[in-house]
Amino acid sequence: MAADDLSVILPRVLIVSRRTVRKNKFVDFVGEYHLDLIVGYGAVPVIVPRVTGIHMLLDSFEPIHGVLLCEGEDVDPSLYEDETSGLSPEEMEEIRQLHASDTAIDTEKDSIELRLAKLCLDRNIPFLGICRGSQVLNVACGGTLYQDLEKELSKKVPEAQKVAHIDYENYDGHRHKVNVVKETPLHHWFRESLKEGEMEILVNSYHHQGVKKLAQRFVPMAFSADGLTEGFYDPDVYNPEEGKFIMGLQFHPERMRRAGSEEFDYPGCPFAYKEFVKAVVGYEKKVAPSARVPKPLKLDQEMENRRKVIVQSFSLARIMYARGSKMNPSKESELEPGFEFLVSNTVLSLQQENRLMQMGATVRNAFSCFEKLKLNEERGKIAKKIMEKMSVEQLNDLMSFYHLMGQISSEVLERKLREIVSEIGF
Repeated sequence: MAADDLSVILPRVLIVSRRTVRKNKFVDFVGEYHLDLIVGYGAVPVIVPRVTGIHMLLDSFEPIHGVLLCEGEDVDPSLYEDETSGLSPEEMEEIRQLHASDTAIDTEKDSIELRLAKLCLDRNIPFLGICRGSQVLNVACGGTLYQDLEKELSKKVPEAQKVAHIDYENYDGHRHKVNVVKETPLHHWFRESLKEGEMEILVNSYHHQGVKKLAQRFVPMAFSADGLTEGFYDPDVYNPEEGKFIMGLQFHPERMRRAGSEEFDYPGCPFAYKEFVKAVVGYEKKVAPSARVPKPLKLDQEMENRRKVIVQSFSLARIMYARGSKMNPSKESELEPGFEFLVSNTVLSLQQENRLMQMGATVRNAFSCFEKLKLNEERGKIAKKIMEKMSVEQLNDLMSFYHLMGQISSEVLERKLREIVSEIGF
């Protein structure tokens, strides 16, 4: 997207933050790779903080044009009611010790993300779930999860099919093979990277849980050797051009980068985000075609300089108004552009003109004030020169004359006022 296009209002993608501890305090964060890709493809990320009670305030984040869920702790098992894991208390304790950073259940995050997932499913809002986000999506649709892949899945498959889904010693560098399902979105994105006659790619892996029973509405897009579903989507809600996108990926394509480089492992890695944002843009156009803000007029340098001078003129008038017009008359020239703008602006609508008059009335008054001050100052200078040539007696007579005129004017004015009051019956 060109830099100039960023001046318009972009469609909004909600992303729920993850909580961690820093300097003995909780902080919320979202991985920057997610944010970069969302912005880069033409949407604006809106971070939903993982704080108590926020799940009751999600209406305040409207309009919602897309939701991206990514990263976080294990989903609470009670939410998918799986009674078939058969894990003993000793095994559960072993899992908690091995995966301590993931097994601390975050019920608040669960509540926020499940409500957002169900909102997307109800309204067909584009949804992309990465890692934990894909698990939340599956649970929201009635699917279940393995509470621990090593304890529940690996022990059921032959040794040759076992897969390490997490490697703490080689966290970002760890990869394992997945088999891509033909004619799915994932197949189209990675088609150029697939070897002839093969459907395998290497993906990263940071999880110890995963999809056990895939919800009925979804179709798998990839499997690992042990049979775990590594990606899925809803084919009935997939058409990015029309604003349709419901998908979950167990791996992190945004983090599939070559060691010491920002280059992706495969050209298809960012496509999930690209197609997701395309759907977000399509959805925003579909639900609010009249709400888009037109690109503002770009001024050339001469017009921009003139605009700044006019704005400065209005600013000066505001200061004058606040100070009771007590300002050095030398500033008079700076008021003229604002005054001229108000006088010459005859092509505006009545509403615009009234608004400008309300905002700029002080400019008119201030300019007129300066004109009167200037005239009075010139008259005063002329009168002073004439009086300097008069004798003391002449000056005394002149002062007496104007004093007499003042008394007469006061009496006449008082009489006229009494007559007006009498006529209106007060």
